[in-house]
Amino acid sequence: MTGLATLLTLADSRLPTGGHVHSGGVEEAVACGMLRDVGSVRAYLVRRIRGHGLVTASLAVAVRTDVLDAATADAETDARTPAPASRVASRAQGRGLVRLARRVWPECDWDALGAKPHLAVAAGTVGAAADLTPVQTALAVVYTTMTGSATAAQRLLALDPGDVAALTFDLSGLCESTAAEATAGLADLSDPLLDVLAQHHAARERPLFVS
Repeated sequence: MTGLATLLTLADSRLPTGGHVHSGGVEEAVACGMLRDVGSVRAYLVRRIRGHGLVTASLAVAVRTDVLDAATADAETDARTPAPASRVASRAQGRGLVRLARRVWPECDWDALGAKPHLAVAAGTVGAAADLTPVQTALAVVYTTMTGSATAAQRLLALDPGDVAALTFDLSGLCESTAAEATAGLADLSDPLLDVLAQHHAARERPLFVS
C-alpha cells in the first residue's frame, strides 16, 4: 500500500479496531443536554480536535519519529490523561489497533508495546510500520478523533447524515492544521470538561458506548 492508501484505510470508520464503540464523551454530553444540534456538535468536535486530538497525535508522532520509545510514550500519555476513564478508553483502542496491526504487519515486534498500549503509542508504531510520514500519522489520529465523535452524535441525536458529513468537511482544515501542529513537539493540553464527561459516563448504567 502507498502512504496515501494506508492513510485512507486507517481513517476509514469501518476499520475493525473497536473505535466505533467509543463516542469520546458524546453520549454523556447528549445525556446532560450539552449537545442538541449540529451547531453544538460542531463546537464539541472543535474541542475534541484541539484538545484530545492534538495531544494524542503529538505523542503518536513522537513514537513514529523515535523521539520517545513505547514505554516512555505510554507514561507520557498517562500523565496527559487525567481522567482514569479516558485512560481505559485509550488503552482499549490501542489494543484494538495493535490486534489489527499484527495481521497487517506481522514482521513488527508488537509484543514490545505490551498487552494494552495507549492509542497514541499504537498509532505511532503503526505509522512507522506503514511508513507514513509524521504528518500523515498525526492526521490519521486527529481525523478519527473527529469522525468517531461525529458519528456517535449522528446516531444519538438522529441528525441528518448529510449535515454531519458537511460538518466533517468543514472541519477538515482544522484537522490538517492540528496535525501539522502535532509534528512540532509534544502537546500537554487538558480539557477538564471532557475529563468530567468521561468519568460521569463510566458510572452510567447500560451505556450505548464504552466511552
